[in-house]
Amino acid sequence: MSVEKADSSVDRRQFLTRAGAAGAGVVVSSTALGAFAPAIAAAKSGGVKKGDIEILVAAQIAEALAVTTYTNIIKTAPFFTRLADDDKGYLEAARQEEMSHYLLEESVTKKPSPFTTFYYPPKMFTDAQTTMSTLVTLEDAFIAAYLVGVRDFSNANLRVTAARIMGIESDHRTLARVLGSDISPTDGGPLETLTGAQGTAESVDPPNNNGYERTLKWTNIKSAVKALTPFASPTAAAKAGFDTTKAFKFEPFTPKLPQPLGEFHSFLG
Repeated sequence: MSVEKADSSVDRRQFLTRAGAAGAGVVVSSTALGAFAPAIAAAKSGGVKKGDIEILVAAQIAEALAVTTYTNIIKTAPFFTRLADDDKGYLEAARQEEMSHYLLEESVTKKPSPFTTFYYPPKMFTDAQTTMSTLVTLEDAFIAAYLVGVRDFSNANLRVTAARIMGIESDHRTLARVLGSDISPTDGGPLETLTGAQGTAESVDPPNNNGYERTLKWTNIKSAVKALTPFASPTAAAKAGFDTTKAFKFEPFTPKLPQPLGEFHSFLG
């Protein structure tokens, strides 16, 4: 399943319109947002511009999708129960980290994600090969999207923060590829290959198979929007061959990161 395959200019226009409006939908803890108060001030001291907000809202949609994906792997995927504890730990920690990213971005945009319902390919949470290939696809897309932020954000605070988040998404991609080899034979494992955003099946050995992060040749945030549209729009999901009979809701929560030293203390790290 490649992020390049679904293409509808109408759907993308609707997606961009809603993303730009960033309408109401999700209520999160004021305590959780309060933890990022210094981030708000520091980001705005650099002058957050309209283009920055467009990138941040797209990132919020991506993070809401990431949280929803990890949540449903943990709660519903049969293979999760048969994983080793360290593999379960990766998935559980990734869920917390993606939620933290979402809240940090929301603390700057001041609005929740305009999309809170997501769609996936058939058998997304029942077939381990589908689950893991889709997860790698999404992490590929998140990496490329944050690299757009590194390129296009208007101030250093936002650019460095995009790079810091991109590094975590890269961790997630590699760990997902590690997990492929650990899938139980009961669930069709061990998985030998996983197919990411570029639509090519790649061996899981070695799991860290990039010398450089892949940009997917995305030069602006509209490329990320195009990739995300089938996951968020039922019309685009149907055109992409996704299962539109099952909709998965983004359920926000107050995250607890695995290690205090890895929390977002400030733009200085």
